[in-house]
Amino acid sequence: QVQVAESGGGLVRAGDSLNVSCVASDHSFEIYNMGWFRQAPGKEREFVADIHWTSGRTYYSDSVRDRFTISRDSTQRTMFLQMTQLKFEDTAAYYCAVMKLGSTRYDVWGRGTQVTVSS
Repeated sequence: QVQVAESGGGLVRAGDSLNVSCVASDHSFEIYNMGWFRQAPGKEREFVADIHWTSGRTYYSDSVRDRFTISRDSTQRTMFLQMTQLKFEDTAAYYCAVMKLGSTRYDVWGRGTQVTVSS
């Protein structure tokens, strides 16, 4: 059973914008936080941004702050990532993750969507 699924990745040029989204279709759990992570070939997975589901408070990594915007539609259990001024180094598989209410870690992960930025 797919619990969360990303969509919207693709191939863009440096300087372009791209949006990705994630739906938490499994309603068996309540969401505390949702976040975006990414992993480039040969590198470890890294945090990109996350959003507190109730308050909408957001947090960004230094590498994407002021370029990426995370948001959510809580009624649709959907999270978005608007990416602008994309750089070659943003190329990675982008993963959506859910921190369930009552948990202290991200424990539900999507399969990822590829974002490729050509220089």
